[in-house]
Amino acid sequence: MFQSEWSDVGEGGAGPEVMDLSPLKERLHRQVIDALDLTIVASLDDDLLKAELNKLVTELLESESVPLSMKERESLISDIQHEVMGLGPLEPLVQDQSVNDILVNRCDQIYVERAGKLVLTDVKFRDESHLRKIIEKIVSAVGRRIDESSPMCDARLLDGSRVNAIIPPLALDGSSISIRKFSKDKLEIQDLVDKKSMTPEIAELLRGIVEARLNIIISGGTGCGKTTILNILSGFIPDDERIVTIEDSAELQLRQAHVVRLETRPPNVEGRGEVSQRELVKNCLRMRPDRIVMGEVRSGECLDMLQAMNTGHDGSLTTIHANTPRDCLTRVETLVAMAGLNLATKALRHYISSAIDVVLQQTRLSDGSRKTTSISEIVGMEGETITIQEIFNFQQTGLDAERKVHGIFRATGVRPKFVERFKALGIECDLSIFDPEKIYEV
Repeated sequence: MFQSEWSDVGEGGAGPEVMDLSPLKERLHRQVIDALDLTIVASLDDDLLKAELNKLVTELLESESVPLSMKERESLISDIQHEVMGLGPLEPLVQDQSVNDILVNRCDQIYVERAGKLVLTDVKFRDESHLRKIIEKIVSAVGRRIDESSPMCDARLLDGSRVNAIIPPLALDGSSISIRKFSKDKLEIQDLVDKKSMTPEIAELLRGIVEARLNIIISGGTGCGKTTILNILSGFIPDDERIVTIEDSAELQLRQAHVVRLETRPPNVEGRGEVSQRELVKNCLRMRPDRIVMGEVRSGECLDMLQAMNTGHDGSLTTIHANTPRDCLTRVETLVAMAGLNLATKALRHYISSAIDVVLQQTRLSDGSRKTTSISEIVGMEGETITIQEIFNFQQTGLDAERKVHGIFRATGVRPKFVERFKALGIECDLSIFDPEKIYEV
């Protein structure tokens, strides 16, 4: 019955025999699903469910005439638990704390990012249909859908990890998933100092900037740590302020008690019912927020965010994709134009310069490390140009033998205008941190 599942290694049939457990695993999985009362499963504690699954799989294995070693048996039971309770083959990767990103290119090719480097794993799905089942399990858990009429979907795991899935016909080689894992340990600003992502002076300045209710845009490329910084900076908001967060897919981990979290909604099967970030920003302004924290501006909602920053909602924070502070302002200008606002260029730039106070630039370097490479203040207009003055920057000086980036953090010597606001609000600021002679080598 199982002869086809065995193969000989070595010449003449000699050597260890390796067994393909995939057919057995698939069959047992179907039997487990048939045997379980799914209405009760949802209400069971994870530990109790795991124990019941262990017992059930063990009983089913005893009825199979397949000789398995203890290690194979334990692996089989674990795999079936992952299929029922988790994300199948991806579950061990999700649980692995050293993995930052999980990238499924197709059912038989899965990469992970560890310490900023991409590594090919030996994890595989049985086939395309197996991968599709896991994708549907992920997106349905957050009330979203993915099918041929809607072949792309943003979702999240129960722990908040960000998920993007795309299926054929858009994905030519088979369905693809990208998972940006959610850190279970909430990072503090000191963690970034310890990791040499910024200096203690930069950390203290950022704390003061948030407490002084300056409007901040965090700029950077994909995977550079924008959301991480946004989370940390939002932690400096006082507990007595009302915070409203707006996200495409909820990721933020705010520690304050007075927080209202809003999330966009995709259209339904008929193409109706979509709620965009722009609509949420407009609604948010009616909710009496002290601070608005937006996950990322990507489109016309940028205009509404600027309006909020310009109309009494000081201290708002958001992120944007851009490579430099100057590129960030150009992109903001482009996104506002997408909202259909026909303003003269000078008027639009004046509007932007009065709304945004600080641009914080995050960069992911060649060795995978993430650093705050620039803090810049928007100081106004000169003619038709928005004036930016850089306060701190990071300059790469080289690579060591292990290809690790070396560089220096230093102040530019410019004393920012918002220091006067610090004084007025009683926020302490040691002016010596702006001394360009102070250099931190990392």
